[in-house]
Amino acid sequence: MTTGAGGAGASAQREYDRRKANDEAKTRAKWGRLGGIAVALSDERQSTAAWASGAIGEREVGVALDKIASDTVRVLHDRRIPGSRANIDHLVVTPHGIWVVDAKRYRNRRPSLRVDGGIIRPRVERLMVGGRDQTKLVEGVLGQVERVRTAAPGVGVRGVLCFVDADWPMFGGDFRVRGVDVYWRKRLVSRLLAETSTGIDVEKTTRLLESVFRAA
Repeated sequence: MTTGAGGAGASAQREYDRRKANDEAKTRAKWGRLGGIAVALSDERQSTAAWASGAIGEREVGVALDKIASDTVRVLHDRRIPGSRANIDHLVVTPHGIWVVDAKRYRNRRPSLRVDGGIIRPRVERLMVGGRDQTKLVEGVLGQVERVRTAAPGVGVRGVLCFVDADWPMFGGDFRVRGVDVYWRKRLVSRLLAETSTGIDVEKTTRLLESVFRAA
């Protein structure tokens, strides 16, 4: 089941609304009596629009996760990381352990793994999205995974990047980069449903996560 007060994408939507209001206020101040027209004719700043897109991605992944929530699959959305301005998009607790899920919406762009070296030179794995290096997304998930491991010692934790509206191939496509799984929504759900281990107290672990990572 889904627990806690956090709604998927809620904090990203609030940030988008705040930025949009600020942008419009600046435009109105600049153009005076013509401010309303200027706002209507102005294109939205890319940095502002990105928050709206992010909120959509988080909500869509959240809907998919909520559909499989049960007594043995607990879902927490939009959780604040203590001492940080960052949030964890989704935490999923199963009898197997904890999944840290970071939702990303990159429309019509294909995620892929690039590997350099590995024989003479050290192996270096990179996440590419639409041909651009986006390994920073992997580093962000790894940081979240470490925070969750610290909060729940002894419980297995794995990180996932879940891409929404990406250009996935017809067959296959998922991969792992630096220990982080890269999935689309249906693949993530199928992996969660395939978990068979029964070593984790789901209810106790969920309560622990709720106490450490509050709803954003």
